[in-house]
Amino acid sequence: MKTIGIDIGTTTISAVVMETEGRKLLASRTIPNGSFIHMDREWERIQDVSLLMNKAKELLDSFLEEFPDTKAIGLTGQMHGMLYTDAAGRCVSPLYTWEDGSGDQPEFDGESAAELVTRKYGIFAATGFGLVTYLYHVKKGLVPEGSVTLCTISDYLGMWLTGRKRPLVHAGNGASLGFYDTKNWRFREEMIADAGMDLSMLPEVTADVKELGTYKGRKVLTGLGDNQASFLGAVGMQEQVWQVNVGTGGQLSVLSDRHFEAPGIEARPFLENRYILTGAVLCAGRAYAILEGFFRSCAAAMGLEDKEQYGLMERLAGEAREDAGGLQIVTKFKGTRVNPEVRGRIEGLSEENFRPENLVLGVIEGISREFYDIYGEIYKGTGIRAEKLIASGNGARRNPALREALKRMFGAELELTEFREEAACGAALSVLYVR
Repeated sequence: MKTIGIDIGTTTISAVVMETEGRKLLASRTIPNGSFIHMDREWERIQDVSLLMNKAKELLDSFLEEFPDTKAIGLTGQMHGMLYTDAAGRCVSPLYTWEDGSGDQPEFDGESAAELVTRKYGIFAATGFGLVTYLYHVKKGLVPEGSVTLCTISDYLGMWLTGRKRPLVHAGNGASLGFYDTKNWRFREEMIADAGMDLSMLPEVTADVKELGTYKGRKVLTGLGDNQASFLGAVGMQEQVWQVNVGTGGQLSVLSDRHFEAPGIEARPFLENRYILTGAVLCAGRAYAILEGFFRSCAAAMGLEDKEQYGLMERLAGEAREDAGGLQIVTKFKGTRVNPEVRGRIEGLSEENFRPENLVLGVIEGISREFYDIYGEIYKGTGIRAEKLIASGNGARRNPALREALKRMFGAELELTEFREEAACGAALSVLYVR
């Protein structure tokens, strides 16, 4: 069966055509997102929904014309962020993305919306979570007139394509909005109401992939979160196979039959009533980019040409001793989800190891160690071993030294993901799990 998958990411929009039998990728296209709306307040990170819909439709229509025997359309996109819709199912706001800083503004007796939720209800809440943004809007009187519900961007794409008036949201996207009890697969309605939010604004949630309606005669499916879709595209339903996703940030994820959470570890609703256990690294590829910027500034200070230094860094990593000469670098440049105030550091400096090649390998090993620490926490709580790693994202694909460091640290086989656009591929494959 031919299916199309669409992924509305933060910076790009991708679409793929898959043959589900044999997981064959037939075509793939990616275009810039280009929808950010520039605002006076630098902490606002919002996108133009109409522009996003038109760009996604253009990709979709081109593939439907090229592959007219397509049977279904799967959806995914950036999680956590949200938009408002009216009674007719039309969007009445921009997309408040997962990067939006509304929830971090200390405007409520010196406390932010995210801090208020964590203190009062004892649940994890971060700025950018849809219901944290909604809480900020409620308290500031900023909820758009005519709003009757809210949802993620991939959920709205499903509404827009099928003409639905209310969103139907997969539990993975629902959980990404915050205030969600992942153990019992439901919103924490008592807390939401107590915080002053309107329960009627919550979208309907399903634990299964459902058919939303049709677009040009093809079934349109409920959207998956980008983490879930990426895992489905890269790993599928394999057990004890861990996905290491390295972009600007990073994620380590594994399939689990049981619910497990710990500081920094989320149990994200997946398919067939199972979970993906996920931990995030805030500076993965970004840490390597920071080091590249350091080398570039050193070159400029010496009067050399201002040019990219990644090729040099790859060569230096190959020249370094396996343990970076005893140099240990902690790459938490932007803290962690649990402790945002912590920062990176360098330890074990000596006259012998203070060399550029050891700095490069030290940063690579520091990134790998953050992923391994997440693995250790999940393994301690579940006993799920790492039999194999599947690496995805440009940060892993373009950095062979990082892949080698991950293999050494985990003591496991490592493969690159079969598909570059694994989230869009996972969305296309979600048709296999329609219930």
